[in-house]
Amino acid sequence: MKIDKLDHVNIRTTQLDVLIAWYEDVLGLKAGPRPDFPFPGAWLYADGAAVVHLVGIDEAPATGTEEKLKLEHFAFTASGAEDFENFLHEHGEQYRRTVQPGTGTVSINVWDPDGNHIHVDFPAAG
Repeated sequence: MKIDKLDHVNIRTTQLDVLIAWYEDVLGLKAGPRPDFPFPGAWLYADGAAVVHLVGIDEAPATGTEEKLKLEHFAFTASGAEDFENFLHEHGEQYRRTVQPGTGTVSINVWDPDGNHIHVDFPAAG
């Protein structure tokens, strides 16, 4: 067995419509087809792949000290760092820009309305 790439992330939320709008408006993902599961949700697509699966829930996900999610962030690879950073600035989105030591990869860190940490990685300027 060989892992090739991350297929998708699954996020539980009490703000389904808010998160759908944020992932579409800020990250440019598009809501698309989803299996007919017996619970609310949405699949958000990038380049034909459902990369973010949202699951609507009625109560806040567990956040007690013994049940904290261990995931610190998930990341996308993208192009157009300057345009993305300008968009975030113009729309008042909080973000943090870092450059990875040694590789020069630019990471723009953003947080969705539920506080999930996402970073979008851009190739080093050549």
